[in-house]
Amino acid sequence: MIRMLALLMLPAAATAQVDQGPPNADFVPAFPEQARAPALPSTPVTVETFASGLENPWGIAAIGNGQYLVTERPGRMRLINADGSISAPLPGLPDIAADGQGGLLDVAISPRFAEDRTVFWTYAKPVSGGAVTAAARATLGGDGSLTDVQDIFVQGNPSNTGRHFGSRIIPMSDGTVWVTTGDRGAGDSGTLVQNIETTHGKVIRVNADGTVPADNPFVGRDGSDLVWSLGHRNMQGAAIGPGGLWTIEHGPAGGDELNQPQAGRNYGWPVISYGINYRGTDVGSGQASGTGYEEPVYYWDPVIAPGGMMFYDGPYANWQGDLLIASLNPGALVRLKMSDGLVVGEERLLTDVGRVRDVEVLSDGSVLVLTDASDGGVLRVIPGG
Repeated sequence: MIRMLALLMLPAAATAQVDQGPPNADFVPAFPEQARAPALPSTPVTVETFASGLENPWGIAAIGNGQYLVTERPGRMRLINADGSISAPLPGLPDIAADGQGGLLDVAISPRFAEDRTVFWTYAKPVSGGAVTAAARATLGGDGSLTDVQDIFVQGNPSNTGRHFGSRIIPMSDGTVWVTTGDRGAGDSGTLVQNIETTHGKVIRVNADGTVPADNPFVGRDGSDLVWSLGHRNMQGAAIGPGGLWTIEHGPAGGDELNQPQAGRNYGWPVISYGINYRGTDVGSGQASGTGYEEPVYYWDPVIAPGGMMFYDGPYANWQGDLLIASLNPGALVRLKMSDGLVVGEERLLTDVGRVRDVEVLSDGSVLVLTDASDGGVLRVIPGG
């Protein structure tokens, strides 16, 4: 099915904000570009259904020859072929705790996949006392099987809450791997996120074989050798862009954050937040900023409930360098125009397709988005109409 979306083209100089409703909190942004950017001129797009019949798809990765790996949160990984057909579940995955928000999460491939056939993924791992966020790797065989499965990161301090596992994974060409985690639903009373000896609410940096990178900021200090940055709530989006790693995380009622995590820095949760608790009370100190805590590059109030994200590097000139973000609530594909590391414009697309979980930019300039539903699928979005 193909739908043409005839979208109103706004004047290029429009400065009205995206219609998103009143904020939950009364905080003032620390700088003008930090929230409620001007609405961008609307992009005409063509939307095609590429694949359907997936149960709560969570992550997608292109592997070449028009094929894609896709995860389903209940615990299945499949191949999607160039014609949109979907394989049977790939054998070889470890036990997965598919409970609440947990399950099989992100998937990515080695930068040298054509030579080494290495696949990485994150998942909720069942352990004594509940479940933890974990990251694993394996070799994808020609028959679709996963062999030589190895955990490269396993979180400590298990919880049985079933919430806030994170988690995105990005393998790098230098042999390191980024993994994002969540606070496991501890809320503003949780202490593990600010505890450097744990990996809750942290950006993790690990070698592809599971060892510790020697240049991690807390190596040899009183903390987890794998921690890159701390003070994050629930990072379900990560991408490589200008300056390196960018992440996006869920706030409570308001306070979703876009960050560019720096080594050894603290991003504040649950001491500070640009949101408030769901019950209407203050988060932590009741402040949005504080000494020793980093400001987000951008925040939303009310939230977009972010999923995966990716910087656009395709041939459609109007989107070049923009950040595309999956929104679960209210549901959309969110486009941010970036300039010198700041957000200077925002657009909401696909506002009628429900929960969008992940984004994959293809070499031909089109974009694949995952719709997170019990009968979810993959849409192909072609900018420019």
